[in-house]
Amino acid sequence: MRENTGEVITGAAVLAVAVAFGFYLAQAAGLGQAAQSYPLSASFRSVEGIHTGTDIRLAGVKIGSVSDITLNPATFRGETTLAVNADIAIPNDSAAVIASEGLLGGNFIEIVPGGSLDNYNPGDEIEDTQGAVSLISLLLKFVTGEGETR
Repeated sequence: MRENTGEVITGAAVLAVAVAFGFYLAQAAGLGQAAQSYPLSASFRSVEGIHTGTDIRLAGVKIGSVSDITLNPATFRGETTLAVNADIAIPNDSAAVIASEGLLGGNFIEIVPGGSLDNYNPGDEIEDTQGAVSLISLLLKFVTGEGETR
């Protein structure tokens, strides 16, 4: 009987750790939060490195995430829907830029705030956008010397 008691205690401890880890992951991913947000749209020439769930940051602070990405067949641009936290007011002359965390880091959408006194309303489009810069194409230009003027 003592052998079974030890196994039951060990099993309960493992189960408790697994539940705690699952709870931690859910909190880290924001699944437990019912944060209110409003949609904004932005059209990019290239959405390379961006996917649903990618962070939207303002001054390095996460203020939302990408909720949808589609291809506009008429313009051949990547159309994104951005879910921005409802408590963040973004001036309506702000820009959306696909930025990189570094050489090995992922991409995110950075909001560069403008100076307007008016703010975007839910459903508005951010018209000033800059797509992703391909690191490989930049390296190739550097190595091959393309674009040099002599």
